[in-house]
Amino acid sequence: MTTAVFRAGHVAIVGRPNVGKSTLVNALVGRKVSIVTAKPQTTRHRILGVVNRPEAQLVLVDTPGLHESTRRVMNQYMNRVAISSSQDADVILFVIEAMRFTDEDEWVWQRVRGLKQPLFLVINKVDRVFPKEQMLPFLEEMTQRIPASGIIPISAMQTDNLERLVDVIGSRLPISPPLFASDVVTDRDEPFHAAEIVREKLTLKLREELPYGINVQIERFADENNRIMINAVIWVERAGQKAIVIGQGGERLKEIGRLARIELNDLWQRSVHLELWVKVKENWADSEMALRQFGYDTL
Repeated sequence: MTTAVFRAGHVAIVGRPNVGKSTLVNALVGRKVSIVTAKPQTTRHRILGVVNRPEAQLVLVDTPGLHESTRRVMNQYMNRVAISSSQDADVILFVIEAMRFTDEDEWVWQRVRGLKQPLFLVINKVDRVFPKEQMLPFLEEMTQRIPASGIIPISAMQTDNLERLVDVIGSRLPISPPLFASDVVTDRDEPFHAAEIVREKLTLKLREELPYGINVQIERFADENNRIMINAVIWVERAGQKAIVIGQGGERLKEIGRLARIELNDLWQRSVHLELWVKVKENWADSEMALRQFGYDTL
């Protein structure tokens, strides 16, 4: 960026599930603000991550992966969040995977191509391409296919080319004072991050056994004698899923709690006491009322 004026604005990051949107947000912010797993649709909420540079402040909007399936109310909610965030942003980053442009990518493109904001095509995971010359025909194809304001190849995992991405995007934001104080990295509070980290460990530990209809709700979050006390409920949709989460003799639930506690201790540099319970709410992911109760803004 060569301009001397300060710029600030919202940057919506959109794409199909599992292209690395949350990994990109975390890499740009410089700390974990969104949980990351290999399971599609891990991100369910609109989460802001703030990137500060001397001449610009980028407010990144991590969104759920856009997907064609709208069978469940939860799926409909996630699509609405992603599309609404795109419409309200100053700049849009359409993230795809290097050497792949799937039918799902095309579906996402059709959702955002009519928006008036500057749109940049971000090609992630270029570190996986060998030899690099293979990228040239793909870049040419994407140039013809997506009339974007620019195409930027990156590796969010390896942090390759991210500063160029920040410079290019920052130069397209409106002239504005900072939208957040310089020490703010996200709009989400500590209880939200605690619930998300527990859900991340559930996803990683249960793998294919994990039902999509699982949610974590913080019932108690308190600072007592310089120790953070957290009581959390893991909600599932059916009684059979409760047994899967708890595991034989409660060992699986204990391990999930242990992994979450370790990360929370490290995140806050404080001692954390975490207690988990598992409860059943039938088909909550198909209920607008249940989504609101669990903190999902159904828009």
